[in-house]
Amino acid sequence: MAIDINTLARLGAAARVQQLLQEIAELKKKFPSLAKGGGGSRAAKATDGGAVNSNRKRRKRFEMTAAQKKAVSVRMRKYWAGRRAQKAKAAAR
Repeated sequence: MAIDINTLARLGAAARVQQLLQEIAELKKKFPSLAKGGGGSRAAKATDGGAVNSNRKRRKRFEMTAAQKKAVSVRMRKYWAGRRAQKAKAAAR
């Protein structure tokens, strides 16, 4: 009877998932605020007892255009070239 190691690994992983789900259920019983999705900032949790403020807008991520990315790339190449030059100058002394 040949037992495949992948099968054993899959069974072990499935058992661990069940254990973790049980632990989560126990934690949610002990800490009901976790069951409500008690995420959010520390300041919000401190002021409203852990309730989530659903009216708060999410901050939008800044998206760079291709031209802005190119400008940053050029700036950083210049910056690092200067750093390498300073390091070489210091090493030559």
